[in-house]
Amino acid sequence: MKQHSIEELISSEKLLSRTRELGHRITQDYKNTELVAVCVLRGAVIFFSDLVRTINLDLQLDFISVSSYGSATKSTGEVRLVKDLESSVAGRHLLLVEDIVDTGLTLDYLIKVLRSREPASLEVCALLSKSSRRETEIEVKYLGFEIPDRFVVGYGLDFDQRYRNLPYIGALPEGA
Repeated sequence: MKQHSIEELISSEKLLSRTRELGHRITQDYKNTELVAVCVLRGAVIFFSDLVRTINLDLQLDFISVSSYGSATKSTGEVRLVKDLESSVAGRHLLLVEDIVDTGLTLDYLIKVLRSREPASLEVCALLSKSSRRETEIEVKYLGFEIPDRFVVGYGLDFDQRYRNLPYIGALPEGA
C-alpha cells in the first residue's frame, strides 16, 4: 500500500486546547442537566474520548455508526446506519459528537433519525467543518475548527482505515 506524505494542519496541542475549551463551554451550557453524549463512530472516537473527559457533568455515553465513504476520499452521498444507539433517547438531552462536517448529508441524516426519537434537545459538536463543501444547512453549536477543502486524516479521521492514530490533523496530498 502506498505511503502518503501528510501535511500537518492542526497540531496535537491546538487540538487538545480547543477540545478543553469546548468541554468547558458544554459544561456551562448543560449545568444541572443530565446529558447523553453520542459519539459518531469511528472517526470521532478520539476527539470524543478527549472531549467527554473535560465535561464536568452527570454524563452518559452512547455510540452510533453510519457509513457514507467506503474507501473513497469523497462521500458517496448515500448514508446507511451501521450501529444504532443502545438506549432510548426520548425526553433526554443529546449532544451528537462528530469528527467532521463536510457536505452535511451524513449529519443531516443522523439528526433526522435522532429527532424522530423525540429527545428533549439535540445539539451538534464537531471537531472540524468544511463549510465550502456544504450541500445542506447544518447547525453546529460547538465547533473545533473550520478547515479548507482538503482530505484530512489523524486524530481519529482516516483514509481507507489508515492514519487514525496520528496525534494531529493532517492533509493528504492532492490526488492521493
